[in-house]
Amino acid sequence: MEMTESPADLAGVWDHPKPFVIPVRVTDDVIDELGHTNNVHYLEWLHQCAWAHSAAVGYPPAEMLATGCAMAVRDVRMSYLQATFAGDQLWVADWLTHNDGRLRATRTFQILRQHDQACVMRATIDYICINVASGRPQRMPPGFVEAYTVM
Repeated sequence: MEMTESPADLAGVWDHPKPFVIPVRVTDDVIDELGHTNNVHYLEWLHQCAWAHSAAVGYPPAEMLATGCAMAVRDVRMSYLQATFAGDQLWVADWLTHNDGRLRATRTFQILRQHDQACVMRATIDYICINVASGRPQRMPPGFVEAYTVM
C-alpha cells in the first residue's frame, strides 16, 4: 500500500519515539451501520501490528510456537478518539513499553490517520507468557526477554 509520506517523518506526532508501524487502508467491508469503521476492526489492526512487530524481532507465530510458549492477551484498553471512514489510510504503531523479564509485557498502540495526522485511537494491551500446551503462565524464554526489550 502506497502512502504519500513516511510515518518516520512524524516524530513529533507519535506518543513515543521509534514506533513500529504498519499501514492499513479502511475498506468498505469494515464500515458499519453508522457509516464509520466498526470498533471490532481496530482490535484486529492492533493484533496485526503486534504480530508483525513480533515477526520483525524474530518471533513470527511458527517460531514462537516452536518455543512451546506464547504471549497471550491478558487485558485490553482502547480509547476511540475519532471515527475513520472507507478510504482512510492509517498508520498503526506499537511500542513495547513494559517487560518484566519473567511473565508480563505491555504493548502501547497509537493509530494515526494519514491525511491529517490525527490520532484516532490509543490502546494498551497487557500480555502474559503462557505454556502453549497447558495454557498456564510460564516464565519467558531468554529469547523472548531479549526480543521484547523495552526501547
